[in-house]
Amino acid sequence: MSNWTGGYVAGIDYTFGFQPELCPLRIRLALTNAGVVAPRIATACELGFGQGMTANLHAAGCGSQWFGTDFNPGHAAFAQEVAASSGADARFADESFADFCSRTDLPDFDFIGLHGVWSWTTDENRRIIVDFLHRKLKVGGVVYISYNTQPGFAALLPLHDLLSRFADATGEAQRAPGARVDAALNFAHRLLAVSPQYANAHGLLAAQLKSIKNEDRRYLAHEYLNRDWLPTSFCRVEEWLSPAKLDFVCGAHHFHTVDAWNLSREQMAMLAEIPAGAYRETVRDLMTNKSFRMDYWVKGARSLLPLERIEALRSQRVMLVRPRSEVRFTGDGALGEFAFLESQAGPVLDALADHRPRTLGQIEQMLLGTGLELSHIVDLAMMFSNIGAIAPVQDDIEIQAAKPRTDQLNEFLCRKALMGADIRVLASPATGTGFIETGGRIALFFLHAFARGARQPVELGAQALQTFRALGIGIFKEGKIVESTEESLTILTAQAGFFIEKQLPVLKAMQIA
Repeated sequence: MSNWTGGYVAGIDYTFGFQPELCPLRIRLALTNAGVVAPRIATACELGFGQGMTANLHAAGCGSQWFGTDFNPGHAAFAQEVAASSGADARFADESFADFCSRTDLPDFDFIGLHGVWSWTTDENRRIIVDFLHRKLKVGGVVYISYNTQPGFAALLPLHDLLSRFADATGEAQRAPGARVDAALNFAHRLLAVSPQYANAHGLLAAQLKSIKNEDRRYLAHEYLNRDWLPTSFCRVEEWLSPAKLDFVCGAHHFHTVDAWNLSREQMAMLAEIPAGAYRETVRDLMTNKSFRMDYWVKGARSLLPLERIEALRSQRVMLVRPRSEVRFTGDGALGEFAFLESQAGPVLDALADHRPRTLGQIEQMLLGTGLELSHIVDLAMMFSNIGAIAPVQDDIEIQAAKPRTDQLNEFLCRKALMGADIRVLASPATGTGFIETGGRIALFFLHAFARGARQPVELGAQALQTFRALGIGIFKEGKIVESTEESLTILTAQAGFFIEKQLPVLKAMQIA
């Protein structure tokens, strides 16, 4: 392994996903709902940015200045290419945390994001990161940190050791990372088949191994082949972050914080006995068997006055970013799947069904007499935001400023997808963040054809079929590959019809199309 990797897996690029939790608009809504003053995010930084999609989408969509580093030079080169395509002010380096965090040319930041980095690095790097947060985060600034946590991952530490050390132990370290993943997984399955006592005592181990079998090998390589991996409890993370003077504000996913969907009555009663703070969060994680946390922290959190919070929420603009008929009314909590009540959620979705931005206050006025108060509307908006159905919207002036950048970025992303990159995300100037259509890459193929004049489903289907053929991508029906060109065109034409009828109006409302 190359010595510059520091034990982190190299030789295989990360996926092209993005994290909406780093969107400035989403951060502002979460903090406001939690009753905390949210900063205007003009300068932002991401440590360990992967392919740079998250930072680039938000730099283009929100107009904020973004900096970041990722040790992989291939990731940094791609991120720089994306930034150049949009003209956004985003600057990326391939420096180590030690080198990047010691630079003297960086501004102070309103926001610093660390997605997953905390779990997959060394204690030395954690100390460097905390010192960076202490020195470079502005007072009132926000930190997003996500990490694998105990207790949910405690039993899986042996599985990580098993997979990450397999190649070195068996002499297969020189194989490509994807092949190393497959070989390690095969060995782990064989090991569990002979019923080791640890696996018998921890049923989660077998379930986890089964669940990752079909995951993207790029994801698994970065998730399981790294030398360093440490699931950490909330209270220990708070101890780590205390020198940076950070206050925990709230989780980045609202429905994970709603006790009714995650705790039994007995658990809620016991938790109510514990004062708010790190110990309470740690106990709650034990009750829910939490395995991954995504949290917002603030340096010097200041509380909004009660009426300030209400007025800020009333002025928050949102929009429906899925076809009304396609929005699901379920979510996943610690107690299993839960359902939104149609009598409550339906009127909110109906008020946004035309995909026009509206403030939460306007929705409140539209729903007078229904029994739905502002608090219910806010909760539902945040819940549906978590499942990608509703998104915060920025001001019209900000949208106009962002649109030239997002148009150029989307042209670049569509072109890369047509060339074979597994890119499934587009940038919206309205929401200031990325948007993934439910159809995946084919939506980008259709959008590219539509932008070049194709209007009928059969036209879009025919152009998409050419792209599928050129890329060697199979078209499947009922789990079997379709060989007939005529049947393939029929399938793609039907999908194009759905795209024009259901998806295109949303893309237009988001000012993507």
